[in-house]
Amino acid sequence: MKKRGILLMAVLLLTTVLAACGQDKAAKNSSQGAGTEETKKLILGLSADFPPYEFHIKNENGEDEIVGFDVEIAKEIAKDMGAELEIKDMVFSSLLNELGSGRVDIVISGLSPSPDRAESIEMSQIYYNAKQAVVAREADKDKYATLESLEGLKIGVQKSSIQEDIAKEIPGAKLTSLAKISDIIMQLNSGRVDVAIIEGPVAESFVKNVEGIAITDAVPVTEDEGYVVGIKKGNIELLDQVNTTLDRLIQDGSIEKFVKEASELSIR
Repeated sequence: MKKRGILLMAVLLLTTVLAACGQDKAAKNSSQGAGTEETKKLILGLSADFPPYEFHIKNENGEDEIVGFDVEIAKEIAKDMGAELEIKDMVFSSLLNELGSGRVDIVISGLSPSPDRAESIEMSQIYYNAKQAVVAREADKDKYATLESLEGLKIGVQKSSIQEDIAKEIPGAKLTSLAKISDIIMQLNSGRVDVAIIEGPVAESFVKNVEGIAITDAVPVTEDEGYVVGIKKGNIELLDQVNTTLDRLIQDGSIEKFVKEASELSIR
């Protein structure tokens, strides 16, 4: 009886230990499974007042949606990475601070490759080239047809933009630097500024949508033509991934297609 009792106790103890081990293993596998199924995110920083690059619309469900050809490029980058795209809309002047802090992973927002920016962020290859434009009230279109005619004027520009740098080089110019392009257009229409310097396709979009303004024949020139994707300094792996996607989109004509579609959408 004594031996049989000891044997029974041993069997019960072994059964308990095996059951506990099974539960631990199942819990571990469950935890690991949840981790592998979790989709990684790619957080995009942009300023969605820059049609056709990025702008707000009401979609077919009546919901606010951020669209534009920069957004389409970001979607392709996320897809190639197997990541879910998350968009953070903010004022343009705060984008690089958000990138440096790690609160966003990439910035795609009509970002020009200036030498100053190259010191603080990684920059992709140029994915699109566009000219700058001078926008005036229709009555003043011919009056401000040259860069020399802009000297001493009140000029509206977006804060921390290449256009702001251009305006600073115009002798006697008095700058009004604002966060949003739409606010600059309001300043122009109300006569608070004489002209605005805006990136070409963006200017065209506003001219088609806002009465009383026109693009003049004055053509600002800058060495920083073209637009790039901004990535946090030192993240070469992400930079390579972005450039790989951009190579594909440039070679297969997708970017030109995105530009055309976004331009059409921005004037509806």
